[in-house]
Amino acid sequence: MRTAFIKELIVQARLHPEVFLVVGDLGFSVVEPFASEFPERFLNAGVAEQNMTGVAAGLASEGFHVFTYSIANFPTLRCLEQIRNDICYHQLPVTVVSVGAGVAYGNLGYSHHAVQDIAILRTLPELTLLSPADPGEARESLQWLIQHPRPSYLRLGKAGEPDLHTVRGLSEGPLLVRPGTGNTAIVASGSILKLALETARLLGEKGFELPVFSLPWLHPCDAKLVASLSRFERIFVLEEHVQAGGVASLLRENLGGHPLIISLALPASVLGMVGSQDYLRGAAGLTSAELFTRIRGDSPN
Repeated sequence: MRTAFIKELIVQARLHPEVFLVVGDLGFSVVEPFASEFPERFLNAGVAEQNMTGVAAGLASEGFHVFTYSIANFPTLRCLEQIRNDICYHQLPVTVVSVGAGVAYGNLGYSHHAVQDIAILRTLPELTLLSPADPGEARESLQWLIQHPRPSYLRLGKAGEPDLHTVRGLSEGPLLVRPGTGNTAIVASGSILKLALETARLLGEKGFELPVFSLPWLHPCDAKLVASLSRFERIFVLEEHVQAGGVASLLRENLGGHPLIISLALPASVLGMVGSQDYLRGAAGLTSAELFTRIRGDSPN
């Protein structure tokens, strides 16, 4: 997903001379093509992410659309005050790009787990929050942001994610990626959509044809989300994030008491073990087999 982002950023930078990339001494082996083609619009701010964000705000105030780029929590939680006061307060066109959503960098431990970022950042005024599930959604998200420069957060996976579906324009509402019947649906945001589709396939083999929606657009919500999902009785929300303030919470806030929202999320406690993304998902009970059992047991379909 990060490769798709950089490739598309280069395409957009050729068309839009205001595009500027600032990194926090990370992303090398990925960002060099941009730096080579646009050296005057690339800056390595060093291991100083708060300063990186302040510099981005300054550049944006002078007419640039700035993208800050780093791993997991470093350009987000570490820079929360700068995002809130320098970017959002002044409504500046800065897109914060976080690579390694959820536990994608699980081998580096809890400091690299981006599992509270949705809850925190969606409370900020003026901030648009996008969480693509695959390279196609990442490209569409970036194209939308280029056309609508604003305070924004782009929550990416890591690398090697497969294309899961064909995107036909980013929408503020959910994207139906697997059709189904009945009054129960599965919603996922981010690269964990792959696990949602695997679970839906297992359910389909047993006669449970549940529709699966991808939700790359997280904040702000609008009527499209309500129109798409309010017809269901139950919605299982699969998210690589803690439950508090995450995607399930977002849906409850916007859909009210109906439908019933069931969160399949990471635990609120510190996930202190070290391992691959799949290993940590499994430790948290986020496997297709366990999700199949949980959904089949809770669903009347």
